[in-house]
Amino acid sequence: MSKRVSSKYKIDRRLGINLWGRPKSPFVVRNYAPGEHGKNKSKPSDYCIQLHAKQKLKGYYGNIGEKQFRKIYQEAVRRKGDTSENLIELLERRLDTVVYRMKLAITVFAARQLINHGHIAVNGKRIDIPSFRLKDGDEISVIGKMRDNANTLFAISTNERSVPDYYEVDGNGLKGKFVRAPKLADVPYPVSMEPNLVIEFYSR
Repeated sequence: MSKRVSSKYKIDRRLGINLWGRPKSPFVVRNYAPGEHGKNKSKPSDYCIQLHAKQKLKGYYGNIGEKQFRKIYQEAVRRKGDTSENLIELLERRLDTVVYRMKLAITVFAARQLINHGHIAVNGKRIDIPSFRLKDGDEISVIGKMRDNANTLFAISTNERSVPDYYEVDGNGLKGKFVRAPKLADVPYPVSMEPNLVIEFYSR
């Protein structure tokens, strides 16, 4: 679980991007890093570029902790196939990511809170672990009092983002299905993600 307790969107200015593509991001108003030297730019080293790519990916998926993120990377390496694609697939199979992608929550942090508080079920069973890994065909639904919650209803109705085609979603029923694992090219990131640089970072 993320331990970030301050404003989540401060990460946008630190990384110099609108990470989630939200109109409320402070980067929209001040598109430079915080601090007195925030506007000073120098040519980054290869290490800095790779670190930045890792921070973007970790931040996008709810500011995953370093220990947990490294374990995901290590599993991606052990699997057959392209390690970059494996890494993205593992991240996209996380329950908090899926709840966010299906627009059952307005942010990935709100999705994590829904899960932690026991308002999400997978195949009819209540799951309170945000990192729970979904399988193809698993069904996800909002349960309990959150079905009538204003934040949940706003999230499912907003036009701020669309649902990727690797899900099937019933907005009226506040439920959906994880159809298949996506490829990197399928994932609707609002900014460019470079998992290959993340692999290089950990391979140093």
